[in-house]
Amino acid sequence: QVQLVESGGGLVQAGGSLRLSCAASGRTFSIVMDWYRQGPGKEREFVAGITWSGGSPYYADSVKGRFTISRDNAKNTVYLQMNSLKPEDTAIYYCKASGVWGQGTQVTVSS
Repeated sequence: QVQLVESGGGLVQAGGSLRLSCAASGRTFSIVMDWYRQGPGKEREFVAGITWSGGSPYYADSVKGRFTISRDNAKNTVYLQMNSLKPEDTAIYYCKASGVWGQGTQVTVSS
């Protein structure tokens, strides 16, 4: 089974940047890894995803052009670079792989 640990969240002003990390351990071979988020009073939504060996990332329309997902296979880690952040990006960000969720990391964007 896969275990996931997110990090990198925090408080940032609108227009700023953050980089989230998701470190995977356990059975990580050839897994697709996705980022989701859940804002206050909202349902959890898909943000971005990447195949472990392929590298063809895909994004939600709301973050295209601002967020970039990447991975370092040697470190079993997936990153989410978030630029031009908006207050509506405020959410708990979760990593998901093989049906397993991480514990989440809080991102707060102030206006």
